Amino acid sequence: MSSVTDYSPREELANRLSHGLGLVFGILGLILLLNKGWEQGTQALISYSLYGGSLVLLYLASTLYHSMAEGAARRWCKVFDHCAIYLLIAGTYTPFLLVALDTPLAQGLMVVIWGLALAGVVFKLLFINRFKKLSLFTYLMLGWLSLVVIYQLYIHLEGEGLLLLGLGGLIYSLGVIFYVAKRIPYNHAIWHLFVLGGSVCHFMAIYGYVA
Repeated sequence: MSSVTDYSPREELANRLSHGLGLVFGILGLILLLNKGWEQGTQALISYSLYGGSLVLLYLASTLYHSMAEGAARRWCKVFDHCAIYLLIAGTYTPFLLVALDTPLAQGLMVVIWGLALAGVVFKLLFINRFKKLSLFTYLMLGWLSLVVIYQLYIHLEGEGLLLLGLGGLIYSLGVIFYVAKRIPYNHAIWHLFVLGGSVCHFMAIYGYVA
């Protein structure tokens, strides 16, 4: 994300409100999934907790970052914000791989995804303001590694669930266009709306067709 001077006060307000709404959505989604997890057993409960917790964490980090004045607190919230993206990507995979599939290939991919996500967190802690293009590439690459298990997902998920999963990934990816288009007014808030849209699609896929 950028420094506070890159956004007008109205743009920063839009940034806060858009992901503040996402925070409310994330909390409600976590509660709903935990209720289902209690009924399905330990593995499902842990999977939904990781996913729902990472969803809340992302929107909390972003909302805090865009609420802070320039200074040390904002800089740390920026780190928190960027790290949370890696955690949400891995968290979103978890119910699909460990609940919907739970095959050797899915379990192996789960280890790879979380390993790469944690490596991404360390990378951001060390190089928050450097290698921005590389960071963007790793976000997209991690997200589309789901193609490794696309055939298994096709078999185990209903058509609507698979459609929501793919649509969510597409919305996230298209949002990157606005993330990098700094000259478009409110580009960052528009990016936030794409993130929210992708999150809603993936939540609907998990709650409706995995849980």
